[in-house]
Amino acid sequence: MRKIFIIGIGVGDPDHMTIQAIKALNQVDVFFIPDKGAEKAALRDLRTTICERFIEHADYRTIDIDIPQRASAGDYLAGVDEWHGRLADIYGRSFQRELEEDEIGGVLVWGDPALYDSTLRIIERVRAKGLALHIEVIPGISSVQVLAAKHRIALNQVGESVLLTTGRKLTGGFPGEFGSVVVLLDGAQTFASLAEPDLDIFWGAYLGTGDEILISGKLADVKDEIEAVRRRAREQHGWIMDTYLLRKSDPRR
Repeated sequence: MRKIFIIGIGVGDPDHMTIQAIKALNQVDVFFIPDKGAEKAALRDLRTTICERFIEHADYRTIDIDIPQRASAGDYLAGVDEWHGRLADIYGRSFQRELEEDEIGGVLVWGDPALYDSTLRIIERVRAKGLALHIEVIPGISSVQVLAAKHRIALNQVGESVLLTTGRKLTGGFPGEFGSVVVLLDGAQTFASLAEPDLDIFWGAYLGTGDEILISGKLADVKDEIEAVRRRAREQHGWIMDTYLLRKSDPRR
């Protein structure tokens, strides 16, 4: 039976690779590398750099997977479902064509495969379509962990919960039942529209890379700076990956 390792590789710093992930890399025969075009070539290059750095033999192969654009109009969930279906077909055909029955394939996932990444859902759809696969998941260091470490903060306040969500879910305002909210996938910079007066923000982009940017402070004071810095960085690099934590300001400070 074909075997697939889904390997979390961290968010930009090769030193974030775990020993378990490195051991898995060295068992893989064929790596399936997502290709999102010239705009995100840096993401592809990091995956190949990790292979070159940590794999101790030269017998592995890499196969590019062309990632189609997701429809931006219409119902969001329906659009994601349709997109996942297309991706499952693409991966399924590649597994059948490029991977022998006794070989191991590898899919390298930014951050951790369990946290706001679709790879596990897509590979499960491949299996549901009838392709026999044994799946093994290797966790990785996530952008959330790196964000907290770089800002030297704990994610939670004492005795309170943390919500992990997306910018889309924040459009109704800061969810008051949580003390801290980690936001991923916020291309619309929803933080800038929040009206709550007493929020702190801890923001980071390109975490773990040489281009890393960190900004923190009272949201009202730094939101314009973050918007401007983010815009310039995206123009410079052609892409951006950022994450931030919002929390109610500590009245004792």
